[in-house]
Amino acid sequence: MSEQKFSFSYILSLIPPRFLSFIKFGITGACGLVIDFSLTWFFKDVVHINKFLANAIGFTTAVICNYFINRLWTFRNKDEIGKQMAAFITVSLIGLMFNSCFIYLFNHVFTINFYISKMMAIILVFFWNFSANYFFVFRSSKQ
Repeated sequence: MSEQKFSFSYILSLIPPRFLSFIKFGITGACGLVIDFSLTWFFKDVVHINKFLANAIGFTTAVICNYFINRLWTFRNKDEIGKQMAAFITVSLIGLMFNSCFIYLFNHVFTINFYISKMMAIILVFFWNFSANYFFVFRSSKQ
């Protein structure tokens, strides 16, 4: 009986492709979260602009970074950038709308701290973003 070699690539081969994409999307999202929160904090608390405008700046910058990471790493997609990026931005703008509505609801209606509200909104919008990107934006690269 031959010994089975356990390697990182072997372990990854055991994970269903959709779930592996979900994990990679989450890791990419965590990078975007750092960008988003850092810029939101900077513009809200240092520059003192409106918290919703600060949120939009952080969110938009994170979206642009996340597009390229998702394209190259998460979904390994080589489709035309123009249309694909437009679709990604459209999905992200819908996500921003959801994000802002959740922040408003949690922060203004339920009076939860702004940054806790933002974190809760990000978690909720994550599922929209993954689904729309997996099935719509990067669909040609599904495995």
